Amino acid sequence: MRAWLPALFVGILFGAGLALSDMVNPARVQAFLDVAGAWDPTLGFVMAAALVPSSLAYWLRRRMDRPLLADRFAIPENRSLDGRLLVGAALFGVGWGLVGFCPGPALASIALGSWQPILFVLAMVAGMIVHRFATPETRSA
Repeated sequence: MRAWLPALFVGILFGAGLALSDMVNPARVQAFLDVAGAWDPTLGFVMAAALVPSSLAYWLRRRMDRPLLADRFAIPENRSLDGRLLVGAALFGVGWGLVGFCPGPALASIALGSWQPILFVLAMVAGMIVHRFATPETRSA
């Protein structure tokens, strides 16, 4: 219970924030990306507002020996840019631009009951499964 309860709380809080800011609406995201048309800066404001708690968390993390509810911080050590990272980032961006969903808002949108986010999440999970079996480095992970 110690591990999943805070994660559940933070997930619900994140989902509520996405819903409150209307980031679960693919049209809102696509309007942000439409800089030559009916541009909507709302997503930019949401991203900028996220910098405040994120910056505070990084500042606080530097002053802590370990997290409150874990044995150690889970910080990626690999900081290099490689082809797999760049291709993955490009696929993420293209998918986000085409359908207006990324994983967090898609999961939060499932609660709204429409079929589009369910289809997106199923396709996302299928892609994760294909990647797991198609990439030698991830088969043993």
